[in-house]
Amino acid sequence: MEDRNRARKGRQNSGVLLLTVLIGFCILAMIEIIYGQAQIRVEKERLALEEENHQTVQELKAEWNQLKGDPNVGTETAEEAGGEQSAVIEPEKTEKVLTNTQEEASVSDNSLQMSALPVEDTKQYDMQIVFLGDSIIDSDRESGGVASLISSSCNAKVYNMAMGGTTAAMLPGEDNDFPTWDSRSLMGVVNAILGNIDPGIFDGYRAGEILRECDFSKTDYFVIEYGVNDFLTGKIYQSKYIEGGGELAVDATHTYAGALDAAVTQLHAAFPDAGILIIAPHYCQFYNGETFVGDAYSLNYGYGTLVEFARTAGNVAEQYKEDHVFFYNAMEESGIDAYTADKYLKDGVHLTAEGRTAYAEYASRLIKADFYPEE
Repeated sequence: MEDRNRARKGRQNSGVLLLTVLIGFCILAMIEIIYGQAQIRVEKERLALEEENHQTVQELKAEWNQLKGDPNVGTETAEEAGGEQSAVIEPEKTEKVLTNTQEEASVSDNSLQMSALPVEDTKQYDMQIVFLGDSIIDSDRESGGVASLISSSCNAKVYNMAMGGTTAAMLPGEDNDFPTWDSRSLMGVVNAILGNIDPGIFDGYRAGEILRECDFSKTDYFVIEYGVNDFLTGKIYQSKYIEGGGELAVDATHTYAGALDAAVTQLHAAFPDAGILIIAPHYCQFYNGETFVGDAYSLNYGYGTLVEFARTAGNVAEQYKEDHVFFYNAMEESGIDAYTADKYLKDGVHLTAEGRTAYAEYASRLIKADFYPEE
């Protein structure tokens, strides 16, 4: 009897255990169903948000495309200089780059308008520098560029008016009559600063914005860097004066030396307290496709080698050294030469990150030595 009771009791315990297990499985199944439904709901919400964000991004792109079609928004690029190789790069334009995240897509129109307003620069600077030049200064202008590196080293407020592809001299056929002026050369930039010409020819370029932003009367230094494009055009004389006597039948501002001379003279007359640093073209190597055709010392398009253009820049600086004009002979003092070209030049002409650092380092040293003569 006791054995039968124990057997019956065992069967009851087994039934209870089985029931418990079944209940446990049911609970787990219900949890999985609830969790799965929650996941489905979250996924639906995510997909709906993505669709909403995609729609917003498309609307923003459509608005931007309409803006680009506005004649007030610049879209032109600088004309390539002639020759087998050009130092031309497209100048930095004033187009705004739209980056859209889920958070940005949901920002109100008022917030977008506020974010477009310029942020006031409250940093205290030791000096103000205005750069006039070509793509050597125009390249990588936001970070790691020559102008920004000099800005950091000298604690300088910088206004970079450089434009890739431009020359110091006016090109053949460009008229120097103020009412019809259309040259974006060094002479064009200087005359725009002085208010002699319509600045509208710089619309769409950062230089056009700076003409409205900068108080040039506060400038401590103008940095003038041109020469590679003047050389590469194969159309610009170094000077109108012929060695041994005589003159060429060409206006001085259509020559490299004449343009530098006129720029220095006009800037010094308008801003007598500002120093002027003239930077000579640096060492370059030139290629026709993959074929090496010469370097700064050997290639000559009929108007002299690049080294001779560099010496011309030095001659102009020497003439005006009593007017606070000084010279950076980048051809010989930047550390860029035939031995370091692979390290410092990325295409034979433009500077690598290391090249920009070396180039800017020496320029900064010259400016600081002039600004802090007692140190």
